Amino acid sequence: PPFPAMASDSEDRHATLKRCLGVLRDARNDSEQFAALLLVTKAVRAGEVDAKTRRQIFDAIGFTFPTRLLISRQPPADCPPHTFRALGLTLLACFCTDPELAGHSQILNKIPTFNDILLSPCDPDSTSMVDDVYQCLSAVLATARGPRELVTKGTVSALCQAYLNGSHGSDRALTLLMGLLAIAEAKCWQKDAPQLLAVLSKLSGDFLKAEDMTKFELCELLPHFIPLSPPLTENSQGSKCMCRLYKGLADILGSKLSQSQRDPALKLAASLVQACGTEWIPAGSAGSKFLALLVNLACVEVRLTLEEPDPVEVEGKKEVVTACYVLMEMGIQECLREENPLLENVQKMQLMRIMEEAFGAVIFYLRQVKQEELQDPFIFASVRVLGAWMAEETSSLKQEICELLPFLVEYARRLFKEGSPPVSLPQAELVSTEGCALPQDALRFLLPGFCHLTAEDRPRDILISEGAPALLCEYFLQHWEVLTSESSAPAPLRSIEMSLRTTCGVFLNLVVTAPDLVRRDKTFTSLMDVLLKSLPLLLPQKHHLVLAANVATLGLMMARILAESAALQGTQSAREFFGAAIHFLSEAHTAQANSSSAGLAVAVSPAYVSAWDDIHELWFLGMQALASCIPLFPWLPDAALQARCLEGLSQLLSRVAPAPVDFELITAFQAVLVALARASEQCRGVILSHHGTEWANLYGMAALEQCLAEQ
Repeated sequence: PPFPAMASDSEDRHATLKRCLGVLRDARNDSEQFAALLLVTKAVRAGEVDAKTRRQIFDAIGFTFPTRLLISRQPPADCPPHTFRALGLTLLACFCTDPELAGHSQILNKIPTFNDILLSPCDPDSTSMVDDVYQCLSAVLATARGPRELVTKGTVSALCQAYLNGSHGSDRALTLLMGLLAIAEAKCWQKDAPQLLAVLSKLSGDFLKAEDMTKFELCELLPHFIPLSPPLTENSQGSKCMCRLYKGLADILGSKLSQSQRDPALKLAASLVQACGTEWIPAGSAGSKFLALLVNLACVEVRLTLEEPDPVEVEGKKEVVTACYVLMEMGIQECLREENPLLENVQKMQLMRIMEEAFGAVIFYLRQVKQEELQDPFIFASVRVLGAWMAEETSSLKQEICELLPFLVEYARRLFKEGSPPVSLPQAELVSTEGCALPQDALRFLLPGFCHLTAEDRPRDILISEGAPALLCEYFLQHWEVLTSESSAPAPLRSIEMSLRTTCGVFLNLVVTAPDLVRRDKTFTSLMDVLLKSLPLLLPQKHHLVLAANVATLGLMMARILAESAALQGTQSAREFFGAAIHFLSEAHTAQANSSSAGLAVAVSPAYVSAWDDIHELWFLGMQALASCIPLFPWLPDAALQARCLEGLSQLLSRVAPAPVDFELITAFQAVLVALARASEQCRGVILSHHGTEWANLYGMAALEQCLAEQ
């Protein structure tokens, strides 16, 4: 049948389109179908197809015919070579405007074809093909399976190359890359790091050279291409990118700027800090001045926004203020850094004063927060950065922090109760406050500060009155369950272990400073039960030695106070705990060759050396607590005998030279030995049989000598 030209009137066009669809369904040969298809694709390109008509087109031809067109290598007479391919792509682009069709396997399996077209030379006749490919890829990206399929099928590399080639639609390639990185950053960098670094290299070069508003536009764009993973610091290309970004930012921040120009620069600097700390800032005078300026600007921005908070203004500034928080946290770390510091002492003192004022503004803002605002991720970011300050700076703003403690405890409790099991959140989520899920683990960032505060009377009393011990016990139990499950990845586990260690530190402070609380609050009885079961599981795992030291020492310290509790009356769990604690304490030292003489000297055991800086204070405290526990538990000397710790210690002291042995170490050994000798005749006999009287005299253990001499 003859095919009329597409009419100009809208109703006539739709009527013609319907007739063409009828022909597509009923065509007797390819030439009829092709002729009808030409009119259909003309309508599609003109944007004249509504959702209903688009579905009719799909129902008429499905995916089969466009697929045939894509692979056909014989164009119609007098037509360009890519005619069939262009028609097929136009139809697929039309179908992809339907989200259901965009995620169809027939579209997803054409991703390699889309990539090939992006990488093919583009002449003026084929620009519409490239436009259709970008439309298809954009639609695929918006589907559930799309991002994963795009990454695995090589689209990241193709988009990088398309952008670097500067070919038709290269700006759309960059936009698509930004979308992919926002959804699957780690997978993109893992698979295509060289190509992404090449894009970052071009962008950073353009950023450094730009002398107009392009520089500030690139400030907005560059954070999307700065990886949180190592590529920036692991090769020369990444190092060059960092250098260019530093120089470009130094140019910007050293100039007089409007707010709209300064904000993107601060966000870019925060992205770099999150990616590689301060490695991108060179050592020396210029670098230290730049770093001080960066932190100073961040503090000014925080004060301007939060000291007299206007709800509308704060709402519009949340993203840049959160970036400033990242820079302030970096400022805290650099002010405390002693090895190869970037800052001079004078700069450190100045910055600490400036940051104190900024944190005063953060506290003021948090005191104004209403209940309905607690779901806002910006509140979380504010609490997080305050936690970093509380962890390191314990003397300033103490009054203000004490007044804020009830809010902080309640906020942490609310997130914990409403939240899911803890995860390790990428820092990147803190730069954008839009569209990210509510982070749950506020306590993770508050714990170090709470650890300091529980050592002081007033803040400790506030924390206790606000129910912090019960909350921390629940938190400890939940994190312990996550740590012992097999499903967690290594990175979250490291974060969870650190939280468990710090929680132990808070409880240790409470045990030492508030023993009456430990006796009367059932929270600590529950905690004791958890500790009894935890240590025997932890100790065999050498990579958990620091956590094991915390659990052992806390458990021993609490056992002194809770000696009457049922769980400690010779139960299986109590015996296993004390057996593990004795093993931990007795295996910490060994005899090794003395470099200054021919004899042997006491040394930290090889398995403990790497962790000793973190655990040596806990070890001494644990020895002291064990000595206190021995008279309280009649069955404890038998546990020591079973562990053969007396034989081991006797052999150690018999083999080494007494002179260089640390006095504090001798005191710790003597306290346990005396307690065991007094509590058990059998223990006393073992010490005597191993020449205890002799080495007690050699090491000046007067109390042990006296104990052994008694009948």
